[in-house]
Amino acid sequence: MRDVTRVEAIVRPPKLDDVRNALNEAGIHGMTVTEIRGCGRQKGYTERYRGSEYTINLLHKVKVEVVVDDSLVEAVVSAIIDAAQTGEVGDGKIFLSPVTDAIRIRTGERGPDAL
Repeated sequence: MRDVTRVEAIVRPPKLDDVRNALNEAGIHGMTVTEIRGCGRQKGYTERYRGSEYTINLLHKVKVEVVVDDSLVEAVVSAIIDAAQTGEVGDGKIFLSPVTDAIRIRTGERGPDAL
């Protein structure tokens, strides 16, 4: 089996459409998108509600996951960076993980054929 990699990108919610379009242009049409909350160097912000002050430490983000053949990993990473980068703290992260196998439930296909 050829090698496949999971690319997980955590990006700002307003950048989701840009990332999705960039991945489509790179030939990636299947992806999983999850709304998440997290914290990092961005630190959060303070909000007022009915006279009380609240610190919001967990910020809304979006996680985009794709599993691709290793030959496409660099193109996918570049597409995500180009689409999601604003140059400010809080742009997100990309994580790469090897995938030992992938199986399409409907047909039983395995490896890159299942993608």
